[in-house]
Amino acid sequence: MVKLDVTGMTCDGCVKAVERIIRTQDPQAQVTIDLGSGRVEAATSATAATLVAAIEAAGFGARAA
Repeated sequence: MVKLDVTGMTCDGCVKAVERIIRTQDPQAQVTIDLGSGRVEAATSATAATLVAAIEAAGFGARAA
């Protein structure tokens, strides 16, 4: 389980974009995102560092929680 804090998400479109980014790294990932808190939890084989880099490349802020 990877837990991240993501900043810059302001709408459901942002949530879907972050989910898409994670699933690009691991198509089998189970992703839960709370827009209000910016908390992302993903049951994934991808590392936190890989996900942080991919999310930041898309213009969001991200760090391991």
